[in-house]
Amino acid sequence: MAAMIQTKTDAVRLPNLTGLLRSAAGAAQSFVTAARVPVLARIAQGGKVDRRLADLEQHVVHGYGWFAAYAELLNQVAGWAERLEADGLFGETEALLAQLLFGEYAAQLAGGIPMNQGEVIRPTDLTDDPATLAALQSPALVRLARAGTTQAVKTRIAELIIAARGRPTIERTGLDETLEMVRDQFHAFGEEKITPFAHDWHLKDQLIPIELVNELGEMGVFGLTIPEEYGGHGMGKMAMCVVSEELSRAWIGVGSLATRSEIAGELILCGGTEAQKREWLPKIAAADILPTAVFTEPNTGSDLGALRTRAVIEGEQYLVTGNKTWITHAARADVMTLLVRTDPATSDYRGLSMLLAPKPRGTEANPFPAEGMSGGEIGVIGYRGMKEYEIGFDGFRVDRANLLGGVEGQGFKQLMATFESARIQTAARAVGVAQAGLETGLSYALDRIQFGRPIIDFPRVANKLAMMAAELLGVRQLTYFAARQKDGGKRCDLEAGMAKLVAARVAWAAADNALQIHGGNGFAMEYGVSRLLADARILNIFEGAGEIQAQVIARRLLDGGN
Repeated sequence: MAAMIQTKTDAVRLPNLTGLLRSAAGAAQSFVTAARVPVLARIAQGGKVDRRLADLEQHVVHGYGWFAAYAELLNQVAGWAERLEADGLFGETEALLAQLLFGEYAAQLAGGIPMNQGEVIRPTDLTDDPATLAALQSPALVRLARAGTTQAVKTRIAELIIAARGRPTIERTGLDETLEMVRDQFHAFGEEKITPFAHDWHLKDQLIPIELVNELGEMGVFGLTIPEEYGGHGMGKMAMCVVSEELSRAWIGVGSLATRSEIAGELILCGGTEAQKREWLPKIAAADILPTAVFTEPNTGSDLGALRTRAVIEGEQYLVTGNKTWITHAARADVMTLLVRTDPATSDYRGLSMLLAPKPRGTEANPFPAEGMSGGEIGVIGYRGMKEYEIGFDGFRVDRANLLGGVEGQGFKQLMATFESARIQTAARAVGVAQAGLETGLSYALDRIQFGRPIIDFPRVANKLAMMAAELLGVRQLTYFAARQKDGGKRCDLEAGMAKLVAARVAWAAADNALQIHGGNGFAMEYGVSRLLADARILNIFEGAGEIQAQVIARRLLDGGN
């Protein structure tokens, strides 16, 4: 590091920083609030959002969702900084990361937010009103954009990242002592039991060893958020975030093992009868059974209301016929949460029901040894370890007693109730992947010698790592905010969508930049960073693609919170 620019804290840290952050976050929110009027005017008829017009104006509508997500992220980071400062814990690392994050996002708010590599939403796309646009030129945002992103700031952050090597995060996360202990436990577990083996499992496209699955079950991972009265730990969504983040940092395959248990548990808790809760939840919590989610069909994607798999009653059973796809961990699963159409007279979400459908556990050679059920594996470039499948049902039998909630036609509503938790967990998984990108890129940058010195000495390498760390701070706090809302019993589909939307993009950027730091070696399959890139790509697709998240956010805000 001798060749790197040496800086002093007082040379780069802005005075009254928490006040500046709060003012900047307020200005961003003021723009979002004011821009709602002209955006709504473009897509509304008679004061209500018109779906046809909203579809025609997707770029603007989705872009509004991105601006809103940025504003909330800045609000949450400002609150985090204020809490740390009040406790005397807002140190140099935290201050410089917040400064860089705000500076970069202030510049994007004014100049254009990248929704992806080829689509940028600019404030002038939303409105041409000078007074509204002026909010993004507030003194706080302008100052942070100019002074928060200097080379001295980035260089000092890089030095701090190097000094913190080996820690789970470089900033104080604001978590309580219990959750920090949980993080440390699962960080150590990942370092010992997952990280050394993950790339080999990925390259060989192997299932995660069942011994590891069982060990995670013994640690309580599958019953983390299930209430104690049903055999779980009742720790809430914040704990779920911390565990998912650390396991996904080690490998997203392992970090995603509990996702299906989380979905199944949430479905049963929110929509099941008391008998179903007592039958299924203790088994899920103890990992005695592994669930899988069977929702998606070929050619329907996110349009679940259009699904066609049907279930008809014959005596005391349902007979299920139809096709499903993108079913994760399906062969090993013991029970399916199976979304079917029980009312053949319907063609939308109103005729859907959810079944708790037991199945025998299969093997790689014979994945579905059940009468009326067949299927095969879908090869994937990343997100391996559990395998993806397509499944065909032809008279597959499920007891009528396993209709979730005991009433037909509730399936879509029941499923929607799980999306908050699933998207919060996906955001946490994205944070874990982004953290892995930072650590992998840092390790290579320190070890790789070019022109007689480690490549981290070169500013454009160090800057990539600094920006990864700053964006990680932002999406981590946004994800924790959504989890706190959920733990508080508050509706949080908006906050969960925001966290998932931005975290997925940040994870992809971190993995891509980590690969760039590796140069040509990053393109070689033998290097773990190639796996990171493949794994990160799925995050913007599953649990609702980025476009769906932006739509959900915008529609909630534009439609008056409905």
